Amino acid sequence: MSANTHSAETASPAVTLTIAGSEATGGAGAQADLKTFQELGTYGIAALTCIVSFDPKDNWSHRFVPVEPQVISDQLEAIQTAYDLTTVKLGMLGTPATIDTVAKALQSQEWTNIVLDPVLICKGQEPGAALDTDRALKAQILPLATFVTPNHFESMSLSGMDSIESVEDLQEAARRIHEASGAVVLAKGGVRLEGDDAVDVFYDGQTMEVLRAPKVGEVAVSGAGCTLAAAITAELAKGATPLEAAKTAKAFVTEGIRNRVSSHTPFDALWQGNAGNGPAL
Repeated sequence: MSANTHSAETASPAVTLTIAGSEATGGAGAQADLKTFQELGTYGIAALTCIVSFDPKDNWSHRFVPVEPQVISDQLEAIQTAYDLTTVKLGMLGTPATIDTVAKALQSQEWTNIVLDPVLICKGQEPGAALDTDRALKAQILPLATFVTPNHFESMSLSGMDSIESVEDLQEAARRIHEASGAVVLAKGGVRLEGDDAVDVFYDGQTMEVLRAPKVGEVAVSGAGCTLAAAITAELAKGATPLEAAKTAKAFVTEGIRNRVSSHTPFDALWQGNAGNGPAL
């Protein structure tokens, strides 16, 4: 059988796209997304928006280089022409110009699932540039999202709350973000809230559910947020309901944190390998 011949008996895997940055050490960004897609049995594709490399000479701070908007547009043109896509995950976009380019590409077709990991602060940018990016993300991308996965800080920003210190606060944040965006929300408490459990709150406008898992340490692990959103994306692409996808993703991330990868950096990275139940085509 030639490479271009499809077997009638072989089902093709769901195709999942991530539009995100490259993180050179492999712990987060598009690298984490692609590993998650593969582990959960979908065919992963990436369009890169920026290049992030930590600086070991400056306390591992972020070095941020945006990809030119035309290059991003070219990537998405090729991807969207090659595949009948229904599901996309959005990670770090990084600049207003990138956000404008991505928004136009998203609006050029219909989507079933647009999963937004709302990276509101790009640590490699000056505060003024970061604020412009935040505003553009909220104005142009958030209204397109069908599912949003804000962390503790992002939940405060998107909800307009001054603090989130309890599960009840996180539930209120999820409710406000849903009302503002119309998207399904998984607001992440993680290790930021006190207690023995890492708590996330799911809200879709009708169902409010608190998802709990015992904390694995008290320090955030690189790639956890990226992997959670990518796992949700993969599960939605395979036909799971939003709540099913959230539960599967949380279990996947918890196992990945338990099997974390250490390096010479001051933080560990989540390991996607063997964190799930393997491919499900």
